[in-house]
Amino acid sequence: MKPFTLERVQILPISVQEAWDFFSNPGNLVQITPPGMDFRITSPPASDTYAGQIITYTVRPLLRVAVNWTTEITHVERPHFFVDEQRFGPYRFWHHQHRFRAVAGGVEMHDLVHYLLFHDQLAGLINRLIVAPRLKRIFDYRSEKLKTLFPNP
Repeated sequence: MKPFTLERVQILPISVQEAWDFFSNPGNLVQITPPGMDFRITSPPASDTYAGQIITYTVRPLLRVAVNWTTEITHVERPHFFVDEQRFGPYRFWHHQHRFRAVAGGVEMHDLVHYLLFHDQLAGLINRLIVAPRLKRIFDYRSEKLKTLFPNP
Protein backbone atom coordinates (compact mmCIF):
# COMPACT_ATOMS: atom_id res chain seq x y z
CA MET A 1 0.00 0.00 0.00
CA LYS A 2 1.17 3.50 -0.82
CA PRO A 3 1.73 5.65 2.30
CA PHE A 4 -0.41 8.68 2.98
CA THR A 5 1.48 11.98 3.15
CA LEU A 6 1.22 15.27 4.93
CA GLU A 7 3.48 18.12 3.87
CA ARG A 8 3.77 21.54 5.45
CA VAL A 9 6.08 24.52 4.87
CA GLN A 10 6.25 27.51 7.17
CA ILE A 11 8.60 30.49 7.27
CA LEU A 12 9.65 31.60 10.74
CA PRO A 13 11.56 34.84 11.50
CA ILE A 14 14.38 33.02 13.29
CA SER A 15 17.74 31.54 12.32
CA VAL A 16 18.32 27.94 11.27
CA GLN A 17 20.12 27.36 14.57
CA GLU A 18 17.21 28.75 16.60
CA ALA A 19 14.80 26.55 14.64
CA TRP A 20 17.03 23.54 15.24
CA ASP A 21 17.31 24.27 18.96
CA PHE A 22 13.53 24.52 19.30
CA PHE A 23 12.35 21.64 17.10
CA SER A 24 15.04 19.12 18.00
CA ASN A 25 14.10 19.43 21.68
CA PRO A 26 11.24 16.96 22.30
CA GLY A 27 10.18 18.97 25.35
CA ASN A 28 8.94 21.72 23.05
CA LEU A 29 6.39 19.40 21.43
CA VAL A 30 4.09 20.00 24.38
CA GLN A 31 3.93 23.72 23.49
CA ILE A 32 2.92 23.13 19.87
CA THR A 33 0.48 20.22 20.32
CA PRO A 34 -3.21 20.98 20.89
CA PRO A 35 -3.87 20.89 24.65
CA GLY A 36 -6.87 18.56 24.24
CA MET A 37 -4.49 15.80 23.13
CA ASP A 38 -2.90 15.74 26.60
CA PHE A 39 0.55 15.15 25.06
CA ARG A 40 3.15 14.03 27.62
CA ILE A 41 6.74 12.93 27.20
CA THR A 42 7.43 9.88 29.36
CA SER A 43 11.11 9.29 28.57
CA PRO A 44 13.88 11.08 30.47
CA PRO A 45 14.93 14.38 28.88
CA ALA A 46 18.02 14.26 26.67
CA SER A 47 20.54 17.06 26.39
CA ASP A 48 21.05 16.52 22.66
CA THR A 49 19.27 15.01 19.65
CA TYR A 50 21.12 12.07 18.13
CA ALA A 51 20.52 9.19 15.76
CA GLY A 52 19.25 6.22 17.75
CA GLN A 53 17.54 8.37 20.39
CA ILE A 54 14.32 6.80 21.69
CA ILE A 55 11.54 9.11 22.88
CA THR A 56 8.34 7.88 24.52
CA TYR A 57 5.07 9.77 24.88
CA THR A 58 1.47 9.38 25.82
CA VAL A 59 -1.13 11.19 23.78
CA ARG A 60 -4.90 11.19 23.54
CA PRO A 61 -5.47 11.57 19.81
CA LEU A 62 -9.08 10.47 19.60
CA LEU A 63 -11.97 10.10 22.03
CA ARG A 64 -9.66 10.93 24.98
CA VAL A 65 -8.20 7.39 24.86
CA ALA A 66 -4.55 7.39 25.97
CA VAL A 67 -2.08 5.91 23.48
CA ASN A 68 1.58 5.13 24.13
CA TRP A 69 3.89 6.24 21.34
CA THR A 70 7.58 5.41 20.92
CA THR A 71 9.68 7.13 18.28
CA GLU A 72 13.30 6.82 17.26
CA ILE A 73 15.38 9.64 15.84
CA THR A 74 16.88 7.83 12.86
CA HIS A 75 18.76 10.56 10.97
CA VAL A 76 20.38 13.77 12.14
CA GLU A 77 22.18 16.41 10.06
CA ARG A 78 22.62 19.33 12.46
CA PRO A 79 21.16 21.97 12.12
CA HIS A 80 19.25 21.23 8.92
CA PHE A 81 17.52 17.87 9.12
CA PHE A 82 16.27 15.12 11.38
CA VAL A 83 13.84 12.23 11.06
CA ASP A 84 11.64 10.64 13.69
CA GLU A 85 10.11 7.24 13.03
CA GLN A 86 7.48 5.52 15.10
CA ARG A 87 8.58 2.23 16.60
CA PHE A 88 5.34 1.57 18.54
CA GLY A 89 2.13 3.55 18.49
CA PRO A 90 -1.07 4.40 16.68
CA TYR A 91 0.26 4.01 13.12
CA ARG A 92 1.49 1.01 11.21
CA PHE A 93 4.21 3.27 9.83
CA TRP A 94 5.20 6.88 10.64
CA HIS A 95 8.21 8.67 9.11
CA HIS A 96 8.49 12.42 9.81
CA GLN A 97 11.19 14.49 8.13
CA HIS A 98 12.01 17.90 9.64
CA ARG A 99 14.05 20.21 7.39
CA PHE A 100 15.33 23.71 8.09
CA ARG A 101 16.74 26.03 5.44
CA ALA A 102 17.79 29.67 5.64
CA VAL A 103 15.63 31.95 3.48
CA ALA A 104 15.11 35.69 3.24
CA GLY A 105 13.51 36.76 6.50
CA GLY A 106 14.32 33.65 8.52
CA VAL A 107 14.09 29.92 8.16
CA GLU A 108 11.89 27.69 6.04
CA MET A 109 10.63 24.81 8.12
CA HIS A 110 9.54 21.89 5.95
CA ASP A 111 7.72 18.88 7.40
CA LEU A 112 7.09 15.77 5.36
CA VAL A 113 5.20 12.92 7.00
CA HIS A 114 4.57 9.51 5.44
CA TYR A 115 2.24 7.22 7.34
CA LEU A 116 0.27 3.99 7.03
CA LEU A 117 -2.73 2.87 9.02
CA PHE A 118 -3.37 -0.60 10.40
CA HIS A 119 -6.59 -1.43 8.54
CA ASP A 120 -5.62 -2.02 4.90
CA GLN A 121 -9.14 -2.47 3.51
CA LEU A 122 -10.53 0.57 5.31
CA ALA A 123 -7.38 2.71 5.37
CA GLY A 124 -8.49 5.09 2.63
CA LEU A 125 -11.85 5.72 4.26
CA ILE A 126 -10.43 6.01 7.79
CA ASN A 127 -7.74 8.38 6.57
CA ARG A 128 -10.16 10.58 4.62
CA LEU A 129 -12.77 10.79 7.39
CA ILE A 130 -10.67 10.76 10.56
CA VAL A 131 -6.88 10.70 10.35
CA ALA A 132 -6.08 13.26 7.62
CA PRO A 133 -8.50 15.90 9.02
CA ARG A 134 -7.12 15.31 12.52
CA LEU A 135 -3.51 15.65 11.38
CA LYS A 136 -4.45 18.80 9.48
CA ARG A 137 -5.94 20.31 12.67
CA ILE A 138 -2.85 19.35 14.67
CA PHE A 139 -0.48 20.93 12.16
CA ASP A 140 -2.77 23.98 11.77
CA TYR A 141 -2.65 24.45 15.54
CA ARG A 142 1.12 24.09 15.48
CA SER A 143 1.43 26.67 12.70
CA GLU A 144 -0.65 29.22 14.60
CA LYS A 145 1.17 28.53 17.87
CA LEU A 146 4.54 29.02 16.16
CA LYS A 147 3.38 32.42 14.91
CA THR A 148 2.80 33.46 18.52
CA LEU A 149 6.05 31.92 19.78
CA PHE A 150 8.10 33.48 16.96
CA PRO A 151 6.25 36.64 15.87
CA ASN A 152 7.43 38.71 12.94
CA PRO A 153 9.39 41.72 14.16
